[in-house]
Amino acid sequence: EGAKPAKELAGADLDLSVARGAAYYGWVREGHGIRIRGGTAQAYYVGVEAAVPAVPGFEPPIRALCVAPFGMEEGTAAAVPPQEFGLVVGEPTQFRFFSSSVRRQDNVGDWIEDAVHSGELEEVSPVETTLRGKSGQLVPVNLQATVTELGTLELHCIEKNGADRWKLELNVRMKE
Repeated sequence: EGAKPAKELAGADLDLSVARGAAYYGWVREGHGIRIRGGTAQAYYVGVEAAVPAVPGFEPPIRALCVAPFGMEEGTAAAVPPQEFGLVVGEPTQFRFFSSSVRRQDNVGDWIEDAVHSGELEEVSPVETTLRGKSGQLVPVNLQATVTELGTLELHCIEKNGADRWKLELNVRMKE
C-alpha cells in the first residue's frame, strides 16, 4: 500500500523463454556463466515396514528413512549408510514415500520411528510396481538415492553381493 505502481518490464518473446533457459543451462554446464543452485525444497523419505509379527487387522508401524535431505542438489547421488533391506521381487509391491518441509536438519540415513503419526511428514503418492525377478523372492539390497536434473528422485535398490539393480522414480518437483 502506498507504493508506486508496479512497472511493467519490456520483455522478450515469451515463447522463446524456455528455449533460452535451456540453452543457458547447457552453456553453464560447460563451465561458463553462473549456475543458480536450488536443491530439493523438501526432505524425502522411503517408508519401511517395522519387523513385527503379522496380526490380522493390525497394520505394522511404518518407519521413514531419509534418502534425500532438504536442499540436495540436482545431479547428485547419496548412498544410504550401509543397511540391508529385504526387497520382494516378482510380485506387485507398493513403496510408500514421505516428504517434509520442516525437517531440514535430517541427513541421509536418519530414521523417523512413526512416519504416519509424526506430524512432520506428509505421505506422497506411493510407487506401485512389480520388480523383475523370481516371484516372491526376498533379495537383500542396499539403497542409493539420486536427484536428477529433470526433477525426479531415483531410489536404486542394489543387490547385496550380486549384480541386480532396481530403480524407482518419484517426481519431486510437482505437488499433487
